[in-house]
Amino acid sequence: MKLSVFGANGQTGRLVVKQAVAEGHEVTAVVRRPHEYTFSAANLTVAKADAMDSDAVKRVVAGSEGVVSALGSQGYTKEEVTLYSRGMSNILDAMATHDVRRVACISTTGVTFKAPPGENLFVRFIVLPMLLRMGRTAYEDNARMEQIVRSSEVDWTIMRASGLFDSDTRTSYEIRTPPTAGHYTARIDLADALLRAVVDGRQSRKTVEVITVEGTPTIIDVLRREAFGRSQ
Repeated sequence: MKLSVFGANGQTGRLVVKQAVAEGHEVTAVVRRPHEYTFSAANLTVAKADAMDSDAVKRVVAGSEGVVSALGSQGYTKEEVTLYSRGMSNILDAMATHDVRRVACISTTGVTFKAPPGENLFVRFIVLPMLLRMGRTAYEDNARMEQIVRSSEVDWTIMRASGLFDSDTRTSYEIRTPPTAGHYTARIDLADALLRAVVDGRQSRKTVEVITVEGTPTIIDVLRREAFGRSQ
């Protein structure tokens, strides 16, 4: 399958590209700074494009059969965030132009702005309010992005992640319907879920949560990471 991967130089995006290449797909890694992208393969093309540039997005999506959006910011900010909503709008416009039907994108459980049923008191009254204050502008734009995706006519899947962490091996992760209390998502599991959604057509036109159930971090580990920067 011919795939375009946006955010290909992010932590999750790199995993998506490597797995897709290993599976034999023809992959275009879409990045803003190609000279910083060190991974190479015979079935990989590295293309320069900013997701905020509609013309550039249309150029790199041409010829694709599916798109993965692993767009993500490098940290929380109090400034308005538009990367997710504008970037996805440009991707969807490009897909319409080139008649590409399948897309999967990363979102976050933070878009709900409230604790899911069953969450413990520490998370409900201390952790979640703190994270929502820190990441409100990013979460708000993820919510706008989700609405844009759901309103589109393409075959989409929204993958919500929570407490992203690194793992060397893929696990027997679970896909559940939101909202789910107290879970974490390994980037390698998220990358696999994104690929399975696009390549295998799983969770078509659904919003789901990717849940890692093995080797997960502690809440303190997640808080430490969130406090000192985040990226998908």
